[in-house]
Amino acid sequence: MSARDGAERPVPGGIANSLSGDVDGQLVQAGVVHGGITFHYAAEPAAEERRRPDQVPRPPRGFVNRQQPLGELDELLALGELLGCPIGVFSGLPGIGKTAAASQWAHTNQLRFPGGELFVDFGGLRTGPAGGDVSEALAVCLRALGVREQFLPEGLAARTALYRDLSAHHRLLVVLDDVTRPAQVTALLPQGPGSAVVVTSTWQLGELVLDGAALLQLEVLDAESALELLSHICGPRRIADEPDAAARLVELCGGLPLALRICAARLRTQRRLTIGALADAMTDEQSRLSHLSVSSAHEERTVSAALELAYQDLPEAAARMYRVLGCLPGPSFDTAVAAAAAGLATTAEAQEALDVLEAASLLAVQDDHRYILHGLVRLHAGETARAVDPAGAERETVRRVTGHYLVLTTAADLAVRADRLRIGEPGRADGTFGPGDDLGPFAGTVDPGQDAISWMEAERANILAVLRAASDFGLDRPVWQMAQSFTALFFRHRHLADWRESLSLGADAAHRDRNAAAEARLRSLLSRPLLGLGQDARAKAELDSAEQLAAESGHPVLQASVQEFLGRYWDAQHDSVRAADAYRASLALNTEAGEERGASLARYFLGCAQSAAGDHTQALLALSRARQEFLALGDAPLAARTLADTGRALLGTGARAQAADALSQAVDELRRCDTSHYEAQALEDLAALLEDPEAARDCLRQALVIYEKGGSPRAADVLARLTAD
Repeated sequence: MSARDGAERPVPGGIANSLSGDVDGQLVQAGVVHGGITFHYAAEPAAEERRRPDQVPRPPRGFVNRQQPLGELDELLALGELLGCPIGVFSGLPGIGKTAAASQWAHTNQLRFPGGELFVDFGGLRTGPAGGDVSEALAVCLRALGVREQFLPEGLAARTALYRDLSAHHRLLVVLDDVTRPAQVTALLPQGPGSAVVVTSTWQLGELVLDGAALLQLEVLDAESALELLSHICGPRRIADEPDAAARLVELCGGLPLALRICAARLRTQRRLTIGALADAMTDEQSRLSHLSVSSAHEERTVSAALELAYQDLPEAAARMYRVLGCLPGPSFDTAVAAAAAGLATTAEAQEALDVLEAASLLAVQDDHRYILHGLVRLHAGETARAVDPAGAERETVRRVTGHYLVLTTAADLAVRADRLRIGEPGRADGTFGPGDDLGPFAGTVDPGQDAISWMEAERANILAVLRAASDFGLDRPVWQMAQSFTALFFRHRHLADWRESLSLGADAAHRDRNAAAEARLRSLLSRPLLGLGQDARAKAELDSAEQLAAESGHPVLQASVQEFLGRYWDAQHDSVRAADAYRASLALNTEAGEERGASLARYFLGCAQSAAGDHTQALLALSRARQEFLALGDAPLAARTLADTGRALLGTGARAQAADALSQAVDELRRCDTSHYEAQALEDLAALLEDPEAARDCLRQALVIYEKGGSPRAADVLARLTAD
């Protein structure tokens, strides 16, 4: 509307105000009008004349992988109006590439949305009163749809109504970035047929499933895709020049696209920086995050900043759990471990916090239902804990977790073999188990021993990590106690390097704890993986030390055990005479102490030494008696091992058919007992007796798999036999 002739005029009764120029709106209230008034009504522009909004940022350079989630979004859109307005939600870790995936899909599908593509960054709107971000987001969309600033409604309800009305006339794509609440999405669903919404969020936003949303979880890049991303930015030649270093860099970044892009940017802008030098610098966990930073004149991009934003969004209980998990040793954990680490009274409290962290994409669940933290998330959580929590908090977390694992490894050890020699029964005061106690989670199952072995195998990496951390914090007594119990696994599954490390940590801890008997036990046990790894000289040194410590302890059964391990050493040196002497000494000490199982062990190994010396008749007598004693004691694994050595002794007498029968039966028994290392040895010996070449090769192939899995040097010899055949 225009009002002309603006002179101030006298009117009856006084002076009137004058109005001139243009006035927006359709109404003027006036008493007397002088001059001309013209009303102009602007017609709504035709659809083809409306400017098409195209607000979605271009996808970043070097976009790789993501075919599966993008394909799922294509399928969602293909269903079209059957779903109303299709909603795709990209979620995942900070820095995983959610915005990149949304942008890539939007630009690939521009022609599907003639009405335009709107983009709202909720990260930039997350200030002000509750609900204000939604109101401002609606304003962003309304402006993009042509609503001038002066016509924007003030209230949330009015803006929502106008947005629905205007969006109903267009086929739109609405991309909502960095969403934190489902309400931010539902308020911005466009009404036009064929429209769609793509959401990115660190949070999983599972409630949107009720609105028909597809939840598209993004995972870290695999090694091939990560190298492709580096190549796109750095250039393929740099990757080709340092392929091993590039692979190491990918591993250190954990396949996280943001970390990889930052590394690539540093390599591109700092030409003197080699991939190897950057990977070397990032090897130190304490400083790794500091290297994942790149600056420009206007901003600094860091992985830490992205993770910090996610952390700041957490409620207090989940934030505390996040910090606790940053101090937790081991690559994976369950709810009970998390509860113990946080010092919570119930697993329900821990589960609630873990659910929040999972919903925030800071935690992932593996197929075995254990949780894992991405490596860089773990480092950030640890740094945050050290910055926020009081001094000593990390040590207290490790102490609680160590106590938790000590309880379970002790119970597992007892479930496998309750009558094994142990030094210093774990006290009831600290919550651990002793002989005759309930076996905790392994009690009442069909096969407690096998369940215990399976649990220790699944937790092997975690238990080792706990032993390392507890040792670093000087928690010596639980370290050697746990290392002693953990050995029950390695008698069945010969992970030689892990066995050596756990016993080394335990023996050193026992030494610091001034427990001579425990140190003697652990050093004598340590000789076994050392011999298996070909470190015979160190094995002998450990045994010499153990022999002296055992004598100082005055513990006859311990002294007998050390003599048994000395005999094993002399066996490895092919000195059957000295081996037999050691076994006889062990047998005498065990018999005097009334230790039945120890005496049976000494008799068994004595029979093996006699067979090695060529005295097969005496060997068969000793082995037969030992097998019967093991069966009477309910020790099926050792009974099976004795049968295998009986087969070897029979072979020494020339009874090949009987030897093959004994070894074949022993293989079956050892497999049932899950004593894979001894099964592999029996398979090797059986292969040499079989007349069918293919059956013999099959035995060797089975043995090779076992040796390779356990890291045994025997794998090379078996492979050579297979290759020669």
